[in-house]
Amino acid sequence: MADMAKVDSYIMANSQYFPAEKIPYLKEKLKGADDAKFELVISTELKSPTVLLIISLFLGWVGISRFMLGNIGYGIVKILFCWIFILTIVDWFLIMKKTRECNFNKLSLVL
Repeated sequence: MADMAKVDSYIMANSQYFPAEKIPYLKEKLKGADDAKFELVISTELKSPTVLLIISLFLGWVGISRFMLGNIGYGIVKILFCWIFILTIVDWFLIMKKTRECNFNKLSLVL
C-alpha cells in the first residue's frame, strides 16, 4: 500500500495532467498500489496539455499535436485536409481535454 502522503503529493503535483472528474478514481487506485507500482507511476512520462495547445496553435494544421498524442490516423487526416482549417480550429478547443484523457489512459495501464 502506498503512503497517503505520497499519494496526495503526487495528485497535487500532477492534477493538471488529468481530467478533474478522474482524480478521485486515480487517488483510490494509487492508495491500493504497492511501492513498486507507485514507482512506475512516478516514472510515467505525462504530456503537458498547455504545451500541446501551443503546438496545436502553431503546427496544428499539419497534425503535429495529434501525432504527439499517438492519434496517428487523425494526424494523417489533418495533413490531408490541412487546407480546411475547421479541423484545426476544433482541435484548439479539444486538444487539452484529449491530452488529459491520454495521460489518464497511460496511467491506468500502469495501475
